[in-house]
Amino acid sequence: MAADGAGVVDELLAPFVADVDDEQLLGLLSDMVVIRRIDFEATALQRQGQLALWPPMLGQEASQIGSVRALADDDFIFPTYRENGVAYCRGADLAGIMSTWRGSANTGWDPHEFNMATPQIIIGAQTLHATGYAMGLTMDGKESLAIAYLGDGATSQGDVHESMVFAASFQAPVVFFCQNNHWAISEPVGLQAHVPIAGRAPGYGIPSLRVDGNDVLAVLAATRWAATRARSGGGPSFIEAVTYRMGPHTTADDPTRYRGLTELEEWGAKDPIARLRIFLQSRGKLDADQEAAIEAKADAVAAELRAGCIGTPDPAPMSIFDNVYTSPHAILDRQRDHYERYLASFSGATAANTLVEGTRS
Repeated sequence: MAADGAGVVDELLAPFVADVDDEQLLGLLSDMVVIRRIDFEATALQRQGQLALWPPMLGQEASQIGSVRALADDDFIFPTYRENGVAYCRGADLAGIMSTWRGSANTGWDPHEFNMATPQIIIGAQTLHATGYAMGLTMDGKESLAIAYLGDGATSQGDVHESMVFAASFQAPVVFFCQNNHWAISEPVGLQAHVPIAGRAPGYGIPSLRVDGNDVLAVLAATRWAATRARSGGGPSFIEAVTYRMGPHTTADDPTRYRGLTELEEWGAKDPIARLRIFLQSRGKLDADQEAAIEAKADAVAAELRAGCIGTPDPAPMSIFDNVYTSPHAILDRQRDHYERYLASFSGATAANTLVEGTRS
């Protein structure tokens, strides 16, 4: 789809979405509207002090929805910290997703239940995990694949390049899905990538595609192309989805300090949701009732998210020691004992009053 919603035929990609009917298009629109509503609600919750931090995905809805909807249930996802829309589509509990950003849990879902790893904060590290997992799939004779999400900034990390070396060497069934949102926090993509990022992968012997990341059909087709290669023994693929981060890097960031309004307005005109909405309307496949139903679903999801977030109980203080090691560990046991005795020192009224007074002073 062009930015104005007009249809575009691509000889390579068109066959991979030939089966997508109007009902599926409406489903993609609904997905994107819902995850944008999740984003707005989570941002508001952070501003209201209910979340410690939130990484907005505003503007990147087509990249997340188009890619995840191309995957099979047994394909394993290795996300960054921004793929909360992907997690929603995988079926992760909304309150669970929020618990990580609220600071009440290390992760919001069981990776083995949803075939999706926990959010990765260390930039680029998940590409190594995905490649290793994909190599294991080959050794086990599986037909599924691994996909690693990464940003444009991550491509400057050594982990990403090491993972591509291994993926190419062992022809691992892994898809490297780069969301080029043009900003690595405050650094523009042009500073670290003087040529298209997709051009780096062929140097490792990995085929790549550069697609319009705001076109959900193009992203869906490109990911299906890569998935088909992986499942048929063709090895790794690299996708650069060119999109734009409309919001801040995280809610701790102020993007007005490093980018201008002209750039924001330019990309606002390429909004992925507006594009699909116009495309459907031009085909007479989106009416007021359908729009209302999508908005109602988004509102319901937002309400569930808010209730789940605020209703999440605080973790027990001693739970910080859970799941650190799989077996007893002397150093951890010593730390647990010290911390338990430290907490016990505040159990008396005198100690509690002293703590309050000390806080005031």
